Amino acid sequence: MVVKKPRIVIIGAGMAGLTAANKLYKTIGAKGGIELCVIEGGNRIGGRINTSEFGGDRVEMGATWIHGIGGSPVHKIAQEINSMESDEPWECMDGFLDDSITIAENGYVLNPSLVDPVSILFKNLMDFAQGKIKSIGNGNGNENEYRSVGSFLKKGLEDYWGMESRKERNEVIGNGNWNRKLLEEAIFAMHENTQRTYTSANDLFNLDYNAESEYVMCPGEEITIAKGYSSIIGSLASILPSGVIQLGKKVCKIEWHPNPETESHDGTRPVKLHFLDGTTLSADHVIVTVSLGVLKAGIRDSNDSGMLKFNPPLPDHKIEAISRLGYGVVNKLFMQLSQESACFNPFPFLQLVFHQGDSGVKNPKIPWWIRRTASVSPIYRKSRVLLSWFAGEEALELETLTDEMILEQVSTTLSTFLSNSADSHEQRNGNVVKNSSKLNLVKVSKSKWGSDPLFLGSYSYVAVGSSGCDIDKLAEPLTTSGSNPLQILFAGEATHRTHYSTTHGAYFSGIREANRLLEHYQCMD
Repeated sequence: MVVKKPRIVIIGAGMAGLTAANKLYKTIGAKGGIELCVIEGGNRIGGRINTSEFGGDRVEMGATWIHGIGGSPVHKIAQEINSMESDEPWECMDGFLDDSITIAENGYVLNPSLVDPVSILFKNLMDFAQGKIKSIGNGNGNENEYRSVGSFLKKGLEDYWGMESRKERNEVIGNGNWNRKLLEEAIFAMHENTQRTYTSANDLFNLDYNAESEYVMCPGEEITIAKGYSSIIGSLASILPSGVIQLGKKVCKIEWHPNPETESHDGTRPVKLHFLDGTTLSADHVIVTVSLGVLKAGIRDSNDSGMLKFNPPLPDHKIEAISRLGYGVVNKLFMQLSQESACFNPFPFLQLVFHQGDSGVKNPKIPWWIRRTASVSPIYRKSRVLLSWFAGEEALELETLTDEMILEQVSTTLSTFLSNSADSHEQRNGNVVKNSSKLNLVKVSKSKWGSDPLFLGSYSYVAVGSSGCDIDKLAEPLTTSGSNPLQILFAGEATHRTHYSTTHGAYFSGIREANRLLEHYQCMD
């Protein structure tokens, strides 16, 4: 009697899916112990990792940083395959630029003596919320009263103001459009907008306060990968035999058996995958690594046949966890400076401070979608490629705009900041600030994670009303008992309670689900 090998199908050829495939193949697949198949709906591997080229430089359209090298499996792989060194320049090769120039709307260059206290305040508040420090100098009330990070930060700024005199707050600064309090509020908002890109939350009032301290950073410095993040993906996939990865196969329905006593679909394998092209594939186990955004779209009432559906539907506890967890959009905008553009030499890390609220002194030339970006900077110190980050509604708006509109509106915005920034050349942290009637950008490139049907966003966060327990519920396999256990398993960054939103979190989740299956078959031996 011939015993059929277990067939394991992995949906998604991103970090989680390829990590699971790599682990399974090296452990038992190479010995012929399983049939292994990786199904990818797109025309490339990598998922939300996508190294590209722009303006002659290597750039990352998706995942960019190794968030702490200590204990990071991504850093370990990069070292093993010699991806940490390159003869060609790459994005953020010199780390985080720290010699910033901060300019307020309408061209007022801010003195560090005004910017630094607010920056330190913001950092201390976030360090406290994340459990890195135990107290804040100015106090911030009872931490149990906060539901969101946004409300906590708002109270922290109000307490800071309470320590200052009213006279100081109303002091007129710069070109007459600002007083100290308005500037401090705008500088604080600039840091909030940076935090939005870290978390993908459209609004920090949507970001759960209690869960913030559960998130774990890997120790050590944060760095980028010289040969590109896609080199990690290529390494994971390189051991898989030809044909294991199938591109252009989008799953639209997963049939499974929640009742252990029911028969399998074809008498042998309990799970059946349906593809958009009309084909099907049966499996003993399916590891689902699609994004939380795709899972969210699939559980909504929709007749869209392109959405991923489960038949029967997922259990209520799983649906509720998917619904409550947060998932947002973060996009990167790359812009190339013309050779003639000499507003700065070299272009610095430029922090942008915008008027807040319904202020009547807002510059009407600046479109709303730019007002919540925090900075524009070269991707490394001497590059002519500039980068800005966008989150939430602004990131989605960016996706809808033509390159020509972006070029015009960004150039106009930056020119309003730079044209009045100095009556003569000024030295700022080694950068020469020059008057400029128009910043000359020649081309742009942007990511579009929100509108891409394979992702529908960028990464997850714990929203108000959710908790880390929902991440654990999302990670639970279906089912855990019966004659056909572990039919559907879940991996991906959104399934890791302490490292969600990161590539190493996705890696850890892929290892976790591969080990779950390996332990299952070891127990059956």
